Amino acid sequence: MYSRPGCGLCDEAREVVMAERERTPFSYQEIDISADDALELEYGVRIPVVLVDGVEVFEIQVVPAQLAEALRR
Repeated sequence: MYSRPGCGLCDEAREVVMAERERTPFSYQEIDISADDALELEYGVRIPVVLVDGVEVFEIQVVPAQLAEALRR
């Protein structure tokens, strides 16, 4: 998940991702875009951005049922 500190939407997305992780184990990495100009340009106004297996599946809001489905593929 691409995020930045102090991002309320990122906090909400993280809660959804962590709740699903309790049901469906998977590795998780969160990347702070605030220290990287290239990442800020790519993801800045769209964060949080969530990828599953390298494929972008969510931006701004994570839908729990759709996350569970994406993880099953």
